[in-house]
Amino acid sequence: MVDRVLVTLDGEVRDADAPLLFADDIGALRGDGVFETILVREGSACALEFHLARLRRSAQALDLPEPELGRWREAVETAAKEWGAEREGLMRLVLTRGRDADLNSMKASVTSGELSETVPVPTSFVLVVGVPERVAKARTEGVSVVTLARGVSIDLAQAAPWQLLGAKTLSYATNMAALRFAARMGADDVIFTSTENRVLEGPRSTVVIVRDKQLITPPAKNGVLPGVTQRAFYAEAERAGYDCRYESLYTADLLTCDSIWMLSSITLAARVNSLDGLRMSAPDNAQEIIGLVERGIERAGAIGDW
Repeated sequence: MVDRVLVTLDGEVRDADAPLLFADDIGALRGDGVFETILVREGSACALEFHLARLRRSAQALDLPEPELGRWREAVETAAKEWGAEREGLMRLVLTRGRDADLNSMKASVTSGELSETVPVPTSFVLVVGVPERVAKARTEGVSVVTLARGVSIDLAQAAPWQLLGAKTLSYATNMAALRFAARMGADDVIFTSTENRVLEGPRSTVVIVRDKQLITPPAKNGVLPGVTQRAFYAEAERAGYDCRYESLYTADLLTCDSIWMLSSITLAARVNSLDGLRMSAPDNAQEIIGLVERGIERAGAIGDW
């Protein structure tokens, strides 16, 4: 049983222990690239079309070459098949701008007026690894969360699109720093807040609150990444009679709702069991919420592009 699978965009299965990136790859040097994280379950990539659509939108936000989605699908299918159906896997789709040397050569040729034979080639690959141990605990027991200031206004995403707040980029250092800070505080996860004390998102998840039969998540215009799992959950919840809304939330709303959920592509649904040290009891419909998320992800596999 393999512990890692690496597939390039031409469908080649590579040795996951062999070097792949050049030292001057801009994805490594500057975080100039995008990615998607997908749950592999029973040999298939969950909600693949939703993830490919978001990969395309993120690439457009960074002015990267248009992803060839057909080739990505084939690489994903190959990687999922190589991983197998016996256990879940964490799949990453990675797309960077390519090598700095190629870009510099192209810029020099444009400046001199000479045509260069060097065309920048984006770096792209699919990697599958095991699901982290933390996931099983988060699914069954929930997560303890602290709220942390992101230090930006909810208006920033629309006023400054170059901030890339709605894109899933490789520049994840701030998110990882927030999670390390939370761990030092004895917490598992983070909910970012804006300068107006509005709820934003988690470093790797979408925030959804439940009030009776009403679901609310912050809108993308506030500078949050549109969530694949949240979208699939909403589609299923609407069928079950829930009122699904995209509305701004204040941090105070987190304390007056029935429950808070952190939704992500790998963990799927993790209930917030503690917020800033305040214990939060499980609601009566906790198992229903989890079931709706699971069914939503299953159904998303048969749904086309957004």
